[in-house]
Amino acid sequence: MRRVAVVGASAAGLAAVETLRRAGFDGTLTLVGDEPHAPYDRPPLSKQILSGEWTTGRLPLRTPADLDALGLDLRLGTAATELDLAGRTVRLADGSRVPYDGLIVATGVRPRRLPGDEDAHVLRTLDDALALRDRLNPGRRLVVVGAGFLGAEAAAVARRLGAHVTLLEPAPVPLARAVGTEVGRLLSRAHLDHGVELRTGVTVTEVTGGGVRLAGGEVVEADEVLVAVGALPNTEWLSGSGLPVGDGVLCDAYCEAAPGVYAAGDVARWDNPLFRASMRIEHRTNAAEQGMAAARNLLAAPDARRPFAPVPYFWSDQYDMKIQAYGFLRGHDEVTVVDGDLAERRFVAAYRTGDRLTGALAVGMPPRAVRAWRHAIAGGAVWREAVGAPAA
Repeated sequence: MRRVAVVGASAAGLAAVETLRRAGFDGTLTLVGDEPHAPYDRPPLSKQILSGEWTTGRLPLRTPADLDALGLDLRLGTAATELDLAGRTVRLADGSRVPYDGLIVATGVRPRRLPGDEDAHVLRTLDDALALRDRLNPGRRLVVVGAGFLGAEAAAVARRLGAHVTLLEPAPVPLARAVGTEVGRLLSRAHLDHGVELRTGVTVTEVTGGGVRLAGGEVVEADEVLVAVGALPNTEWLSGSGLPVGDGVLCDAYCEAAPGVYAAGDVARWDNPLFRASMRIEHRTNAAEQGMAAARNLLAAPDARRPFAPVPYFWSDQYDMKIQAYGFLRGHDEVTVVDGDLAERRFVAAYRTGDRLTGALAVGMPPRAVRAWRHAIAGGAVWREAVGAPAA
């Protein structure tokens, strides 16, 4: 193998090229990115960048010297438009072609859109964050559509900056599907306590010139609208290639989608043997870990490859709350507080799926308080043994 192409120049793609070089790959290594920026960190976009606490100079994941040392054929500001599996080439928007012997797809996701939202804000790229930050002046009216973690973080920052914030969510309890009803209610109360107008059980049908329209016809007025209703994996460029895609690039437990083709990061859907489930994870930590795993497996002999079986991790900062979670919380059967107190917003909650401990979420607790639960999840702990609960 003398030529490897990595398509996607964010955390997963960067981790992949660094891992390839550390493993001794000294051939041609091409890194393709559709943004003009060198790889940068995305979680601060909805927090430190949006609030103005950080300058953009703190975002790059590596210095120019670090990138130069990798000896990359770096193609930034040019999207991949087509994959020829048989010919082992990637076509770019500028008409050039990148030949490869091995390929890692790390093209990430893009925001879902709503009808009429061409002038609304989304929050995925550095340019998105800067455009919204420039409009969040005290007294401005911001409507945030979607009370998931991204929308909640942006609402918290906007409120702290003095904007009037309305947070709209179709579910009865924000985040309940992911974290459970009780925890979702607690996180929602934090917004109410800080003066956010939270409206649940409402569906936005379109973005208008002066706000958003709800399913019943009501218009919620706003100076700015942020649409945060989830993301779609960037797989359109793979259409007709023969690479299996569904909700992401479909991979096996080794992150392989086709012979010599692997996927990593937000775009990858793979079989996680630890949870015996197919999953696609949109979290920063997973992107880096999966980029490394895909690179190692690409170079390894078939019998030396290792399944990618992580305990997913994510965090969120909202007001004075530090939220940390390990595991796979969605689809859980039970959630119980195992440490601290919900009312004090200082607790650890454990999550059960079937007879196993599959997740833990902490609010306002030191990292060590939830890290021990991560080890239990990684070890496949049985629920009743982990939390002292009766058999389900």
